[in-house]
Amino acid sequence: MKVRIPSPLQDYTGKAEVEAEGATLDELLRDLDRRHPGLRFRIVDEQDRMRPHVRFFVDGEQAFDLGQRLEAGQSVQIVQALSGG
Repeated sequence: MKVRIPSPLQDYTGKAEVEAEGATLDELLRDLDRRHPGLRFRIVDEQDRMRPHVRFFVDGEQAFDLGQRLEAGQSVQIVQALSGG
């Protein structure tokens, strides 16, 4: 399935959109990390929770759980908030 990658994480993927597979959001992130090492740690913390500054959208609807089921053909967008002063 297609996964849109936010600009701050494109150093890991080299592009704004990549392909990945998984039956859940967690499996998708693990596949992304296999294809693009280090990416998952920027999205998920050591306790396997979504980092507070990251949001996921599956076919335009926000996903709140890494257990979110995914189906072939869906699109996933990862959005990363920027902060600073």
